[in-house]
Amino acid sequence: MPNTPPSGPTSHSYFSQRLRLHYVDWGNPSAPPLLLVHGGRDHCRNWDWVAQALRDQYHLIAVDLRGHGDSAWALGSSYPLSDFVYDIEQLIRQKHLAPVTIMAHSMGGAISLLYAGAFPETVAKLIAIEGLIWSIEDLKKYEASPAAKRIGGWVEQLHKLSSRLPRRYENIESATARMQEENLRLTPEQAHHLTVHGLIQNEDGTFSWKFDNYMRARAPFAPNSADVRELAGRVACPTLLVGGDQSFVPDPAKTGALALFPNAKNVIIPGAGHWVHHDKLAEFLAVVRDFLK
Repeated sequence: MPNTPPSGPTSHSYFSQRLRLHYVDWGNPSAPPLLLVHGGRDHCRNWDWVAQALRDQYHLIAVDLRGHGDSAWALGSSYPLSDFVYDIEQLIRQKHLAPVTIMAHSMGGAISLLYAGAFPETVAKLIAIEGLIWSIEDLKKYEASPAAKRIGGWVEQLHKLSSRLPRRYENIESATARMQEENLRLTPEQAHHLTVHGLIQNEDGTFSWKFDNYMRARAPFAPNSADVRELAGRVACPTLLVGGDQSFVPDPAKTGALALFPNAKNVIIPGAGHWVHHDKLAEFLAVVRDFLK
């Protein structure tokens, strides 16, 4: 499978909670819709290799989540998952995509699983790559922490972020090197492509990442373990959970999370880390095509 990105898609925008959000459309509007949702501190063009492989069979739309890519940043926000769920609902509603197939990674996978549980009738199939970023046990530990402690920790995070300046890189090459540090499995071509689309040039000529640093703060109140169990049980569509055997995210079959979903299949791809669709693209696409056919 070549790593050279294809000719690009077209850029569009839509509004959600008064924010102008960005997405790219790969064409083929008469085909079944497939929505691509990236992870935290990522952007919509991370899907380019997947989109190139599937664009002839599907109408592919890849969204930039709020605070990411070319979408607006939410002022005064800790970016709770519920706001992202709303943004996805608005895109699907405004563009008349339902019933839609969703493919999502990491935080985007968590968002899409919550969305599919809240609006099961709108999702035809769901592929979540490393989407179970918190286990039920993790959530229970978080809930066991006193509310005052959680709020205090959140406030302290925001204080630190308020004085944190976006990192500046002298050139694209130095930013690409940082990208490869984050995922050593990337080829130089992949790292360069992801970096070029993930940077914005500052007025002084330096470069910074497009995502909002306030994404790093965890809101003090989030879906609890009971909420997650309820919503997972409502995901009615065929669901594919994909992970890498070298990832920090635990295997959902071993944590018991797989059993929460009534119609889910779990696949762990050998040799892949957290970014399965970058690390083992050919193997990932084979699994996806088998699931979608």
